[in-house]
Amino acid sequence: MKKDIDFHPVTGIKLAIAKEEVNGIEEWAVYIINLNLIELNTVMITSKGYGTIEGEEKKTSVLRHMIKELGAESIAKIEPIDPELFVLNNEYWISYYILDQIFDKKFVFKANTVNEKNIQYIPELGLEGIIHP
Repeated sequence: MKKDIDFHPVTGIKLAIAKEEVNGIEEWAVYIINLNLIELNTVMITSKGYGTIEGEEKKTSVLRHMIKELGAESIAKIEPIDPELFVLNNEYWISYYILDQIFDKKFVFKANTVNEKNIQYIPELGLEGIIHP
């Protein structure tokens, strides 16, 4: 059972929602950034959006992703994201192994926080966007 697993605190992992221009079109995507000096193994990610739009509860489908290995000090694109979802809370649950230890953390980009006033340059990606520590 999950309560019997010893989860260690997550450090050196960030999530970002960033934009780039591809063939003249602005595209947004979610990235995982590994700042650790060691690789991550069996990185499992679930994503979902939820919240209220015009007084009506909305939920997206839950998506699941797996990255077999994420090298030391490297990044990986998790998924593209439609800017229309920025009005919802966007939740990413990350689980991974370092050696034989499991790590687990939930990242939530709160509704309406991905907007022009919060966008900054993300040096690890070389792109502009929002970073979640």
